[in-house]
Amino acid sequence: MMKSIPKSKTGINGLDEITEGGLPQGRPTLICGGPGCGKTLMALEFIVKGATLYDEPGVFMAFEEKADELSANVASLGFDLEKLQRNKKLRLDYVHIKASEIEETGEYDLDGLFIRLGHAIDSIGAKRVVLDTIENLFAGLSSQGILRAELRRLFQWLKEKGVTAIITGEKGEGALTRHGLEEYVSDCVIVLDHRIINQISTRRLRIVKYRGSIHGTNEYPFLIDEEGITVLPVTSLKLDKAVSSQRVSTGIPTLDQMFGGKGFFRGSSILLSGSAGTGKTSIAANFANETCRRKGKCIFFAFEESPQQIIRNMRSIGLGLDQHVKKGLLQFHSFRPGLYGLEMHLAKMYRLVKKFKPHAVIVDPITNLVSVGLLNDVNSMLLRLVDHLQNEGITLMLTALNSGATEHIDENVSSLVDAWLLVRDVETDGERNRALYIMKSRGMKHSKEVREFIISSKGLNLVDVYRGPEGVLIGSAREAKEKEAMANGKQNGRGHFRAPANKIR
Repeated sequence: MMKSIPKSKTGINGLDEITEGGLPQGRPTLICGGPGCGKTLMALEFIVKGATLYDEPGVFMAFEEKADELSANVASLGFDLEKLQRNKKLRLDYVHIKASEIEETGEYDLDGLFIRLGHAIDSIGAKRVVLDTIENLFAGLSSQGILRAELRRLFQWLKEKGVTAIITGEKGEGALTRHGLEEYVSDCVIVLDHRIINQISTRRLRIVKYRGSIHGTNEYPFLIDEEGITVLPVTSLKLDKAVSSQRVSTGIPTLDQMFGGKGFFRGSSILLSGSAGTGKTSIAANFANETCRRKGKCIFFAFEESPQQIIRNMRSIGLGLDQHVKKGLLQFHSFRPGLYGLEMHLAKMYRLVKKFKPHAVIVDPITNLVSVGLLNDVNSMLLRLVDHLQNEGITLMLTALNSGATEHIDENVSSLVDAWLLVRDVETDGERNRALYIMKSRGMKHSKEVREFIISSKGLNLVDVYRGPEGVLIGSAREAKEKEAMANGKQNGRGHFRAPANKIR
């Protein structure tokens, strides 16, 4: 078994996972990127989490922002820098350097910085150090020879002090940093990127190198919100998830019958697709209601309707979802897809799931996500969501609109899920009815029949297939034939005509 180097946990959500345990202990790490990408915040969170979670005091030396400005900027994240300083868990030091004060006499060195930084480290027994940002330290210095020599000396000095250090740097042209040297003398290099795609802001992180350790090599989206930074690891490439044989009810007894009378597998993923108005949200709401009725917790992500609309509309079919909301068993999160990019949506979902710990998650509908990303990007996002929730043993239900330009979305996603249900409109004799059938259900016996799907004030129901000489009858035609059969006594034991069916009417 390969032995990895000692590491210091960052405490940043997701970052320790993709770094296989944290940053290299006692070595310098470079975090670089353009303005507004989150370099300072990531470095500061590394210091704060070290002091609060791992009892490792830290020194944050800033060359751009004053100490009071830093404290004010991160107060909204719940970081109390002043309290940490009073408890000797943190030292904030602002060093102001003017380019005009630097004279290239050939004797420029960092001895003064080493004395000042060394005193700060020793005063609180610091284990972590941040220098933010390194460009300001060499402002106005154009001699490449002096610059390279002092950069190397700085990184070596930090190693000799035995502190786990982060140095932040601005992005250069044609290089990761402005000087193009820091990435070579750092033991770990993390690049942050802030880009605009389809007018949507997106942040991504990539580990360029990590000496002595394996690490994730992909680009990872990350989120900055009121709780700090969250990095989203890409879905695992290993198909080794634990699975459950337990079953969970759909909330519709007749639909449970189509799944052998037991419903879905717990922790599985279900896709429910159909045209507009076929009752997809109603089926999803029944599943949410059943989960909560059994004292489980459910998150309902809605991209079309507000929670109040969904609760009101579901009352018309006999569901009182508001009672579950009041009990804390059901959470609605409604927002337009255009509010965030795909990565941000995924990050929000991950965070809410981690905080609420639901037994079931509903996303209604996934087709709206196409407005903020290409089809392949949407599929990639959903793959990661499916993968993550399966790892957590959470049952996932996705709804999809399969009309017009979005018709192929459910076909792409269908390969990712365990069960696929279709609901479609059937128009006969000037009447619109609904039919439901199961396209697939992995690992269980399921019905192959097409059932008439009825939505009424009493709830949802699937009517047994009624076959007559004219085909499968639904709606008013079925009701009429049933009455006729009852009158004539021609029905069999299940109330069905025995004649074979070759079409739906």
